[in-house]
Amino acid sequence: MSDQTPFQRTIAELDALHAEDPRRVEVEGESLPMELWHAGRMSAWLERVVPAADELTQLAVRSQHMQRWQVPRSEYPEGRVGYLTWRRDQGKRAGETTARVMEACGYSPEDAARVAQMVRKQGLGRDEGTQAVEDCACLVFLENYFADFSKQIDHDHLIRIVQMTWKKMSPRAHELALELPMSDEAKGLVEEALAG
Repeated sequence: MSDQTPFQRTIAELDALHAEDPRRVEVEGESLPMELWHAGRMSAWLERVVPAADELTQLAVRSQHMQRWQVPRSEYPEGRVGYLTWRRDQGKRAGETTARVMEACGYSPEDAARVAQMVRKQGLGRDEGTQAVEDCACLVFLENYFADFSKQIDHDHLIRIVQMTWKKMSPRAHELALELPMSDEAKGLVEEALAG
């Protein structure tokens, strides 16, 4: 353990926390903790969005959903304000937890604070690390959750969600999103949203 770098130790600690998620997802015949699987998808997208991302950006992307399962969305009021409050609180918690783990693994308080800032998505559109976190989150959503999500939301609301998601993404993330395999229905929704 002592010959590991602070980065390697931090990733291992973060993934151990992700693995505590009681929710499971079936991937290629294997049952995985949902949050650990999500963190892996985030990291996989980062390799395509920012191929040479620095360690701090990698840690922020890996931590974006840190222990999200501990505070369910249902504990907040319905509607947009409730959702945004829940999401803000989740980002704050995830950032604080990640910063604590980083410092315990040998990172400076400054580096830990920088990652917490990215996890909270502060500086979106201006900060490259924060933008990378947002891009990966949007791509994971479009790749894995959009099809099911689109069946639960009325058409006009869904179009607005796609438009808002698109506005938060970088040009590189737009390119990658348009390459995603989608059902004809999902593709039609995206095309309608982008034409609007």
